[in-house]
Amino acid sequence: MLVHICCSVDSHFFLQKLQKEYPQEKLLGFFYDPNIHPYSEYQLRLLDVKRSCKKLDIELLEGEYDFEDWIQAVKGLENEPEKGARCAKCFDKRFERSVQKALEIGERKITTTLLVSPLKSQEQLIERGKEFYKTYGIEFVSFDYRVGGGTQEQSRVTKEEQLYRQDYCGCIYGLTIQREQQERLMDEMFSPISNQIQPSSIEERLRMYAYRMELEDKGINYKIIREKFLNYRQFNFKLLNKEFVIPAYALSYSTLPRKKAQGIIEFYHDGIGYFNREEIKFVTLQFLNNTLNLNYKSTKELIFNPPKIEDEQILREKISSKYYDLSPIIVVDTMPQTKLTIEIDATTYEDTREKLIII
Repeated sequence: MLVHICCSVDSHFFLQKLQKEYPQEKLLGFFYDPNIHPYSEYQLRLLDVKRSCKKLDIELLEGEYDFEDWIQAVKGLENEPEKGARCAKCFDKRFERSVQKALEIGERKITTTLLVSPLKSQEQLIERGKEFYKTYGIEFVSFDYRVGGGTQEQSRVTKEEQLYRQDYCGCIYGLTIQREQQERLMDEMFSPISNQIQPSSIEERLRMYAYRMELEDKGINYKIIREKFLNYRQFNFKLLNKEFVIPAYALSYSTLPRKKAQGIIEFYHDGIGYFNREEIKFVTLQFLNNTLNLNYKSTKELIFNPPKIEDEQILREKISSKYYDLSPIIVVDTMPQTKLTIEIDATTYEDTREKLIII
């Protein structure tokens, strides 16, 4: 039986149940989910599905990430709610490719782990599956593993196996609607041109989950925990001398309540320039290099290849004596001697992040 897989949280429990109830059935996993966005999230879910299938000794095939085709398939349905017409089109897209894969490998039955997801309509899934049986002759087999405490058992398995628990279905449209309803920043869509890994970003989780697989291969015990913290995202930053932009870099957690300040550097002490507005501080690139033992040649290089956030926090604590300080700290090649305009559009917000600890 070809089993279309959407994510490890649904697939691990679902596949366990199939293995137990149908021990003679050869199961073949098929990860085909071009709806998942951004691509880093797709990579993260695939990574965890690979781990899950490896633990269950199930072969896994990966379909194409034809995201643009998926976008065209759901065009005009962007504002549909969850379990609406967009989801039906999405199921059609994934079922059709799953059926094609089944025909390619000579399989006559398919099913999907979407059936166990509490966020999906089983009736909608079964209806779409039956339509494909009429067209292609591939049997769609449905299983209701939510009943009889199945959802609670699935939650237990998720925790025991420390599976990646995503908090949105996958598509950009569902995510947009969900974040608007929650009045939360859609930080999943932030990806700096510098490729710096942001706190609690998909990239941070991807790195952590790849590391945990390395630990498992070495037999090292670990635990994934969650913790609350103050998160930060910067939308825009400029340092101007009249109308001219000065190459400069604002450390993470630099904030301005009114997004703009004008003034001059009032005095200098121990390599730090103190601005006469909004507790803003300036340091040179050489100061940064000396403090962090780095070797940047120019501020432009720093902008496009910044240090780790953790290193920026070390520098902030050195300058402000407090790592939780939110004052703007600006790095420049040389200290400006003229009137300046500083524009920072950034936000801080309460968030949670996952952390791996070795035990």
